[in-house]
Amino acid sequence: MPQTGGVKGSHPVPAQLLPHLRRARDRMDRCYAEPLDLAAVAEVAAVSRHHFVRCFARVYGETPMRYLTRRRIERAQDLLRSANLTVTEVCMLVGYSSLGSFSSRFHELTGESPVAYRDRWARTGQPHIPGCYLFMRGVYELDRDRRGAAGESRNSGEAPSPVDP
Repeated sequence: MPQTGGVKGSHPVPAQLLPHLRRARDRMDRCYAEPLDLAAVAEVAAVSRHHFVRCFARVYGETPMRYLTRRRIERAQDLLRSANLTVTEVCMLVGYSSLGSFSSRFHELTGESPVAYRDRWARTGQPHIPGCYLFMRGVYELDRDRRGAAGESRNSGEAPSPVDP
């Protein structure tokens, strides 16, 4: 929930900046698998990088890059629970280029390694989506189909693109 207050002693975030911060956060949510840097996300909010970091942290309680990391790990958890993919495949699908960095961050945020997490969920006996299907069909289209089933899809008559703008 966005807040305009913030840390004690800090200046409040101007209300007119909130929609811009929300737009930048939405971009991170949609494009988490792409290489996103701070400058690109701050540009979406139409403010400088330093001002963006300060305001984003005041409003959402964490820095933009921590938010993006958490979002990527949450998506990785979802894939590890539901898809028959290797940890390396999941790592690449959620926007990491280094398996070591991914595993380190995953353990830092969840308290267990990606392999241990996947194996723990595999013991529950839940069916997995075959990895070949995900690669053939595409993770993005699968997400879009799930949103469409919930009534959140936008049908403009255009062919679906891998990432919404």
